[in-house]
Amino acid sequence: MKDCNQCGKCCIKYGDGGIAASIEDIEMWEIFRPHIHQYVIKDKIWFNPQTGKQLTQCPFLEKMPNQDASEQVKYTCAIYQDRPEDCRDYPSNISEMIRDECKMIEIIDLTHPQQAQYKLNKLMSRS
Repeated sequence: MKDCNQCGKCCIKYGDGGIAASIEDIEMWEIFRPHIHQYVIKDKIWFNPQTGKQLTQCPFLEKMPNQDASEQVKYTCAIYQDRPEDCRDYPSNISEMIRDECKMIEIIDLTHPQQAQYKLNKLMSRS
């Protein structure tokens, strides 16, 4: 299992309302992070604050600056410390990574899923 290469694939795939925030996240944002909470409508996340329409991408996914055009684009999360619970818990299992074509997974992980799950659990405990 590789470390995350910050390709942004998961954020792009689920950033259009495909993830959820916990009630605790939303309440914390409302009180302490109004710049995040403005994208919440009725406990659902990532809505345009002006129009109320669902965004097609997470508003906090940012391309990392100063990247060489020949490199794979890397992304960062502008609210990493305050990101939604679904983001904090992703990926949670190997089958999820396979389904989403996560770049962290390696061929050996496919042939040894229990060992791969152990590695994933260890990686996620640090995130």
